[in-house]
Amino acid sequence: MPATYWLIAITVLVSIGAFSDSRILSEAILSPYRVRKNKEYWRLVTAGFLHADWSHLLLNMFVLFAFGPMVESEFIQFFGPVGKVLFAAMYTSSIVAAHTSSLFKEHNNPNYLSLGASGATSAVVFASILFHPLQKFYFGIPGFAMGAIYLYYSSYAAKQMSDRINHEAHFYGAVYGFIFPIFLKPEIGLYCLMQVKNWF
Repeated sequence: MPATYWLIAITVLVSIGAFSDSRILSEAILSPYRVRKNKEYWRLVTAGFLHADWSHLLLNMFVLFAFGPMVESEFIQFFGPVGKVLFAAMYTSSIVAAHTSSLFKEHNNPNYLSLGASGATSAVVFASILFHPLQKFYFGIPGFAMGAIYLYYSSYAAKQMSDRINHEAHFYGAVYGFIFPIFLKPEIGLYCLMQVKNWF
């Protein structure tokens, strides 16, 4: 079974468990203050398997279901059977990468909390853009252009701080998902660049 489906299953089970048991939520949610003070480093990962409500959970799992299998298959194509493990590693480590900014900015704020897989699902979407930069998104916009728009919006929204969404996690998760495969195999980045160049 694809690693994507395991990640979805684990996230759904943990999130549902936290919906009904506040202790799970309390022990797994990201609290930069507690990470630094009590060295509860697991929160940097476990927070990515929690969600605020059903709509939050379903949206993230829909994105993972829509993009995960394709990205996972690309990992397998480039890296062989170990590609499945590398895909899962990218997803899990992208949760940490997405939360790093919050950890540094909010480590003195005991009231700051964050949760959700949005940073990790952003990583998966941007990995798909890396592999297929010309794939069409909304209104026929190619993936590389949609990616640029998403990063700009995430950066802008993070500065506005007008809602309770961790837009910085989206931004850094997306960037991490783009860089991770290139770090493993630089020619993937060159192939992406060539496709974009030919498009112009």
